[in-house]
Amino acid sequence: MRPVLRLLSISTMLAVGSSALQAAVALASPFTDHAVLQRGQPIPVWGTADVGEKVTVTFDGQTKTVTVGDDKKWLIKLDAHTAGGPYDLTIAGTNTITLTDILVGEVWVCSGQSNMEWTVKSSLNPDQEIAAAKFPKLRHFKVEKKTSDSPLTSCVGSWTVCNPETASGYTAVGYFFGRKLLQELDVPIGLLHTSWGGTPAEAWTSKPALTGTTTFKDVTTAWDKQAETYPAQVENFKKVMTKWEADVAAAKAAGKPEPKKPRPPQDPKTSPHKPASLYNGMLNPLVPYGIKGAIWYQGESNAGRAKDYRELMALMIGDWRTSFGQGDFPFYVVQLANYMKRSDQPTDTAWAALREAQYLITKTVKNTGMSVTIDIGEGEDIHPKNKQDVGLRLALIALAKDYGKQIACSGPEYKAMTVDGANAVVSFEHLGGGLTVTGEKLTGFAIAGEDKKFVWAEAKIVGDTVVVFAPSVTKPTAVRYAWADNPECSLSNKAGLPAVPFRTDRP
Repeated sequence: MRPVLRLLSISTMLAVGSSALQAAVALASPFTDHAVLQRGQPIPVWGTADVGEKVTVTFDGQTKTVTVGDDKKWLIKLDAHTAGGPYDLTIAGTNTITLTDILVGEVWVCSGQSNMEWTVKSSLNPDQEIAAAKFPKLRHFKVEKKTSDSPLTSCVGSWTVCNPETASGYTAVGYFFGRKLLQELDVPIGLLHTSWGGTPAEAWTSKPALTGTTTFKDVTTAWDKQAETYPAQVENFKKVMTKWEADVAAAKAAGKPEPKKPRPPQDPKTSPHKPASLYNGMLNPLVPYGIKGAIWYQGESNAGRAKDYRELMALMIGDWRTSFGQGDFPFYVVQLANYMKRSDQPTDTAWAALREAQYLITKTVKNTGMSVTIDIGEGEDIHPKNKQDVGLRLALIALAKDYGKQIACSGPEYKAMTVDGANAVVSFEHLGGGLTVTGEKLTGFAIAGEDKKFVWAEAKIVGDTVVVFAPSVTKPTAVRYAWADNPECSLSNKAGLPAVPFRTDRP
């Protein structure tokens, strides 16, 4: 729901002329009724007005004023506030805007591709989840899909209060993440949801950041060249369509099946795959809204480019942090779930490599973490319905790292490997009370000898280690675990969190 303006009377408007309308104070898109503002840090409030206009913002006893500059933009930073509400937020200039039911709590950006876009109504047990979604302190802002060649300052969206009528369309991962935070912290939770299915990470990164690197400058240049050739592609498509129409007529006359209709070329300027297009259209309008951090579920569209992805994600995270100007805020990613057909033999795969890149990002980029989902995939369905565990595992990371909860937030993580005769002995961090097996037996391990050829291995838990062996390997040199598109794996800790896929032979 957008705020209602207190408009000037008709007689006043006629008296002062159209200039008064041009001078009307406007708020940035993320500010609507029911908004959640970030606690514990200065609160940016911004918008537009006429040059020289004095804009006053009032919030729970605070009043601050700024004079609008030549760019017709204004920004006021309210003093840090504790969690609470509801409050009114009033912005006054030539006109007055009053937002109601404003809460102060924890705000998280929820972004990525289709698995973040996936809604509560499409997840496990939707009827029960929706009926139970009565959390007035949980709020959701959905950014409408939009691409742009240049950074936009506005978007379409509004804050909604979580109830059975609204929650069905929420990002499921974000909802289950936010619900857990609300239950544990008992403070308002705001979810800024900006995602688009099937999109690569470079679309969510700004053009200056991309062109400032050797690796990704060429990618953006290639897209720019595609834009130049698009008019010629359109003209050629017209010829293709003319031929297709003739082929259809001939097929009908001969009683044959109609040929498949050609797909038109996509305008690179409006493609959600274009580098920076979604940063411009769907992230920049949120900047510099006060946030606690971000959760990210993406990677499927970058599978096959694992090496570049590691660099790209580090670049994107730094880019977002620079844009919001709120320091190295937490950034937590979801590692890709198991997907596709199960392999008969150990092999290198693009998805395994991409998962490793995601893991390495969290080991090299400050204040990041990873939710492992290698156990919740659904074979050949790229959209696992179990978003409950995804959101929960992300929340555990935030609760442990950002909110001081003494809880396990990671499954077993590879630490080291030693060789004892024909056995490879693997040790782990994040034991979470101890190693355990989910299911009947320990699976998912492969072992290689001096020939570097991996075979499936037997494995057993011995104390805080896993001993891995195979009859055909007498001198082990490397071990891999859950290294496949859709691995069979069963190692976890007693906290119920799955082990992180790994390979000891990482280059």
